[in-house]
Amino acid sequence: MTIDIEFLKYPVGKFQVPEIISSQDLEEAKSVIRSFPSNLFTAVSPLSVAQLDTPYRPGGWTVRQVVHHCADSHMNAFIRFKLALTESQPTVKPYDEGAWANLADYSLPVEGSLQLIRIIHSKWIVLLDSMEESDFQKTYFHPESKKIQKLEEVTLMYAWHSSHHLAHIQHLSIRENWTSK
Repeated sequence: MTIDIEFLKYPVGKFQVPEIISSQDLEEAKSVIRSFPSNLFTAVSPLSVAQLDTPYRPGGWTVRQVVHHCADSHMNAFIRFKLALTESQPTVKPYDEGAWANLADYSLPVEGSLQLIRIIHSKWIVLLDSMEESDFQKTYFHPESKKIQKLEEVTLMYAWHSSHHLAHIQHLSIRENWTSK
């Protein structure tokens, strides 16, 4: 069976910003962000060490690296939210996620990153739920993409990011028949 590499890279499709972001879009994104920690835990907790060290696609990160990446990425996103909510269009610091994935802490057990994701998301949801409609219009500047990003767009992007990486793990588990063991 041959699987399209683009599907392996983007199992939920590439992120696309709607022309108009509705309050329903934001509520759905918050729901994904709210449930991501438990969904991720459910996906990775039954996996063995060997399974955690399996790449989700040829040339891709291992499941372990994906979990650690989600913790780092979502931690950065949460800080960027706080910066945008408390400063006037701050410039955020980009980072080389590929280089981070090769650092020593990405070889640690996933439990610490799962806890970190749970804590970050619990704080993030409180923040998101407290935001007024006008708060979602606040922005930050990302120097790598050279884009000014509204928090409403970033909310949707991180809901997508959560679903994107969760699908990497879930699809690998299905392809490898790990769910039946």
